Amino acid sequence: MRGESEVPSSDDGFTIPVAERVKRLPPYLFGKINKLKYQKRVAGVDVIDLGMGNPTDPPDPLIVEKMTEAVADPRNHRYSVANGIANLRKEVTSRYWKKYGVRLDPDSEVVTCIGSKEGFSHMCLALMGPGDTAIVPSPSFPVHVYAVMLAAGNVIELDVRQPDQFLSNIAYTCEHLYPKPRVVVVNFPHNPSATVIEQDFYVELVRLARKYSFLVISDFAYADICFDGYKAPSFLATPGATEVGVEFTTMSKGFSMAGWRIGFCSGNSEMVRALSTIKGYYDYGLFQPVQIAAIVAMRHCEAAVDSIAAEYQMRRDVFCSGLERLGWEIERPKAGMFVWAKIPEPWAKMGSIDFAMKLLDEGGVAVSPGRGFGEDGEGYLRMAIVENSQRLRQAVKQIGKVMKSEEITAE
Repeated sequence: MRGESEVPSSDDGFTIPVAERVKRLPPYLFGKINKLKYQKRVAGVDVIDLGMGNPTDPPDPLIVEKMTEAVADPRNHRYSVANGIANLRKEVTSRYWKKYGVRLDPDSEVVTCIGSKEGFSHMCLALMGPGDTAIVPSPSFPVHVYAVMLAAGNVIELDVRQPDQFLSNIAYTCEHLYPKPRVVVVNFPHNPSATVIEQDFYVELVRLARKYSFLVISDFAYADICFDGYKAPSFLATPGATEVGVEFTTMSKGFSMAGWRIGFCSGNSEMVRALSTIKGYYDYGLFQPVQIAAIVAMRHCEAAVDSIAAEYQMRRDVFCSGLERLGWEIERPKAGMFVWAKIPEPWAKMGSIDFAMKLLDEGGVAVSPGRGFGEDGEGYLRMAIVENSQRLRQAVKQIGKVMKSEEITAE
């Protein structure tokens, strides 16, 4: 579970003395599925891939046009600045103000990242070291766990699917753990479980952060993909939030710019400065034409974001209705690009990894087994609604055929 890459990598032991941090990484639980998916595609099989949250929709043409124009300018091929060009950081602050009523200083409270995943990983390096502990939500998106581990920190995973209980468990952990946790990671709308919260959750989180002196990292990657009138609240919109934490946003989802690798860290100036310091040693900044195109995207393409969200809502309804007709009990997500579905009986007895393998092998549908997101994910599948509605209907048909193909009995 080191990531969700398309081409599988080997889990065999190393023959050279690699760093202990690499040895600490556990076996890759998506490995078998990715290997089979890769083999089928090499053999020419049309796999319907619902396993990875990889948007299939293109960006708005205006964004591509600006990118093309910027690439043609020879001045844009030099090294950029590690924290992002000034006009881009200003645009981030403008969007935060318009969407969430949050005022930020573009010079001290915003840094551009090579995708939010890179920024999160480097923030862990900036904040944590041996003996430090981070609380992360469970079921867990892989980077939330392994970025902490790669920074030599310890991880405590707390079930996030009941947010009030999650807060209570944070307080309990802080009361009974010594030394107290240094960082608390939150991720709403949550990947993989699609759990959502309201602003009062963050009010309590800020109170706890002040009481127990921990730092907050909010992963706000799915902020733009909301359904049925729900609006995902920003952590930074909470009074006092910038005193205790930062928030990561990305253009991958709402703007369909996943491969462009552009995200942002905003909030506490000292945390932002620490991340900028790390990035100053690791990279020379994002390719400048991407940054210029991102300015145009945020300035002129907000309507396209709303259109993308409406498209995902339609796909959610098509896919969930189909699974419900097959007998699945589905809680329709209010946000994000994933359906977190409990495996129905008797197939649940197989375990999520074996059932996911069966859907891929016999049905040509790739999904992510819940076990790949930790023990709390067992019994579930995460299915990305990234394909168009016609492909999702076909996926439901193929899942139905697999379920009817044979009677599964408990071992």
